[in-house]
Amino acid sequence: MPKWKPDPTFYPSPQLASEAPPEELAYVALLNPTGKGRPDALGVVDVNPDSDTYAKLVGQVDMPQVGDELHHFGWNACSSHLCPWAPHAHVERRYLLIPGIHTSNINIVDTKPDPRNPKIVKVIEGAEVTEKTGYTAPHTVHCGPDGIYLSALGDSEGEGPGGILWLDHETFEIKGAWEKDHGPQYMSYDFGWHLGHDTIVSSEWGTPNMVTNGVDPELLLAGKYGNAIHVWDLRKREHVQRLELGPQYQMALEVRPARDPRKAYGFVGVVLSLEDLSASVWLWHLEGDNGEGQWKIRKVIDIPAEPAAPETLPPLLQGFGAVPPLVTDINLSLDDRLLYVSCWGTGELRQYDVTDPFNPVLTSSAHLGGIVRRTPHPGTPDVPRNGGPQMVEVSRDGKRVYVTNSLYSPWDAQFYPDGIDGWMTKLDVAEDGRMEVDPGFFFQSEEGMRPHQVRLQGGDASSDAFCFS
Repeated sequence: MPKWKPDPTFYPSPQLASEAPPEELAYVALLNPTGKGRPDALGVVDVNPDSDTYAKLVGQVDMPQVGDELHHFGWNACSSHLCPWAPHAHVERRYLLIPGIHTSNINIVDTKPDPRNPKIVKVIEGAEVTEKTGYTAPHTVHCGPDGIYLSALGDSEGEGPGGILWLDHETFEIKGAWEKDHGPQYMSYDFGWHLGHDTIVSSEWGTPNMVTNGVDPELLLAGKYGNAIHVWDLRKREHVQRLELGPQYQMALEVRPARDPRKAYGFVGVVLSLEDLSASVWLWHLEGDNGEGQWKIRKVIDIPAEPAAPETLPPLLQGFGAVPPLVTDINLSLDDRLLYVSCWGTGELRQYDVTDPFNPVLTSSAHLGGIVRRTPHPGTPDVPRNGGPQMVEVSRDGKRVYVTNSLYSPWDAQFYPDGIDGWMTKLDVAEDGRMEVDPGFFFQSEEGMRPHQVRLQGGDASSDAFCFS
């Protein structure tokens, strides 16, 4: 009789995942910023340095509808399926679930049998998503041990509460809204988990009506965007704690829990402080024993704004005379040692040693693009670049960091009104942790398309959850 065996890209621990063979392909969300004409697409980029097509697009599948606004997507299955209580250890890491913020459609793409030639096998229409969950604007996808989880920004009217919905691993049928008790949570954005502590942590951005037309200056200055994270009981599906940052801290976005499931801490990036336009990274952590402890949060990284002549700034910022860093993504290496922080406004990628998570140390930095700097890529030193490091993906072994330069179409237009020329590049990380931009890797998308989320073949640092260390 045939035997069910776990997918070889599932790893019992972060350590074993880091020893896996390097990725050869990257799957990249390519969005059409106009929302008209041609649809968004999933691109396949060759990331094998020994290949003749290195840093080139070697495959693409267009979405079946126009106007999705692809954002964050993820695998249907991952190492979380090796949890002892996971009922789906036989599922393959094969399908990519790709939601559209503006249509609420969820596009399901099969990457096999030919990884360079993915195929759309199912589309869950936005109307079905809303009917079965009450949510719209699905945003972030994570594979869990008991289902596929997606965050959603809002309700059927574009207001709140947003939350989390989940799908069956095998049929992709919507199981409904995940929460049994929302508690005080209203805005939604990202989420992650501590499987060893039966805990989910989620963050806040804004409702669809607050974000789809760009930053609303009145709401921003009034401190109405997200400024808290939420702790949930994973098994009971109930709200446990709200951890507030303070009203001056606006837009708590990407959450990155420690990769080691024994560790009860993680990081969240905050876009902006209304006091001085600085950005920050915060650490949440559990004090006390699991089941009786209290989750707490504290700021551990401050990144100041940079003075700039008003005439060099977009209209939204001219009155401030400074470029805000705009921390729009963070990512954590599988060994919990290095934290990468993208400063989309100043065009900088920062690397911190977070071996002591309460005291991060800045260890390396690289510039590309930026609202004012327009730093060129080293492979084309005479060509100024716009946008800046935005989405960050780290390879399993921590030796390669991939970045793209588009945030979100309505917001791109406000901060880079000349129009972002979409690109993706790679930084190499040396044994001592120092990073350097690869001069031979520069993928520039054509026809005005903009790269956003990156997922690596066989998994990456942020697409797996582990039950063991």
